[in-house]
Amino acid sequence: MVKWWCAMWIFGYGSLLWNPGFEPVEQVRADLQGYNRSFCMLSIHHRGTEVNPGLVLALAEAGAEAMCSGMAMRVSEAQADEVLANLRERELISSAYEEKWINLTLIDGRCVRAVTYVVDQNHVQYCQYDLDHQARIIASAVGGRGPNPEYLYKTAELLQSLHIADTELDYLAKVVAKLTKSA
Repeated sequence: MVKWWCAMWIFGYGSLLWNPGFEPVEQVRADLQGYNRSFCMLSIHHRGTEVNPGLVLALAEAGAEAMCSGMAMRVSEAQADEVLANLRERELISSAYEEKWINLTLIDGRCVRAVTYVVDQNHVQYCQYDLDHQARIIASAVGGRGPNPEYLYKTAELLQSLHIADTELDYLAKVVAKLTKSA
C-alpha cells in the first residue's frame, strides 16, 4: 500500500479525459511541457487486434517547446491505491506505455506532481504515420473496448468542449467520418 503524503493527481490527455475509471474529487485543466499528444501507438488490445491494429493517443517526448494540454484529476486519498492499480492494469497492458511522475502546471497556476503514461519510443507498438494513413487505420479498427473511431470522436469532442485546440484530432475526426460513411 502506497502512502500518499500529498494529493495524487493523474494527467489525462486521451481516453482518460472521458473514461478515467474513477470519480475525480477535482479536475483542472493543465499543460504538460515537453510532450506532444498524437496517434503514435498501435492498439492491439483496446481499439484494435494483433491482426488489425488500431491507433491510440500517446504522449511522446518532443522537446522543451512542445506542450500538451489536458486535465489533471485529483484522486481521493481513500482510493489512491486502487486507482493506481487499475490504471496500471489498463495502461500497461502491453508495456508500450511507461508510467511517469511528472511536474504539471495547472491552469490556475498551481504546480502538482502527477502520474501519466508516455509511449516507449523503442517499443514495437510505437509508430509515426501521416494523418491520412492514421485515418485509414482508425476507420477500420475495432478492439476489446470498442471501435477505434469512437475513441477518436469522444476524445476530439471532449477536447473541443474544454476549449483545447487540437487541429490534428479535428482533421482526423472529419476524415474518419467520411471514410466510415463510405464503407
